[in-house]
Amino acid sequence: MSAINKIAANSPSRQNPSELEQNIAQALFDLENNTADLKVALRPLQFVNAREIEVGHGKKAIVIFVPVPALQGFHRVQQRISAANFEEEQKRPRSRTLTAVHDAILSDLTYPVEIVGKRVRTKEDGSKTLKVILDEKERGGVDYRLDTYSEVYRRLTGRNVNFEFPQTGASEF
Repeated sequence: MSAINKIAANSPSRQNPSELEQNIAQALFDLENNTADLKVALRPLQFVNAREIEVGHGKKAIVIFVPVPALQGFHRVQQRISAANFEEEQKRPRSRTLTAVHDAILSDLTYPVEIVGKRVRTKEDGSKTLKVILDEKERGGVDYRLDTYSEVYRRLTGRNVNFEFPQTGASEF
């Protein structure tokens, strides 16, 4: 049995499947062969057609059309199939994402001082400012560098940031 058999026999795309349909058929075939507990459930399942639809903000969804008799079978394994495909599709590790890189730059920039909190402040005009709260114990040693930290981080990442120390309790009168 080959991956093309995952496309239903009465489907018009069986003769000339698109690249997306071939990839989905191959993914289903690989899951069937490599996952023992899904093998029995996936063997009879076939799909008719598949389309990629843009859902906005640069995100896309893949819609897979299945024959009505096979719908119940797909429902039984849908979550496990989706989870397996998302694991395969991750192209870059978490440590290489933009957020992780910006966090690493932030911690490298403030190195001897520990970051104890972060908040994102969104103003009414939509602009965002990251508020970074530093360890109170290091206040005397780096207090004069906070503006420098802000400017260097802004130049490296393009994001606005304010460095602060935690607010102490209510002052006594």
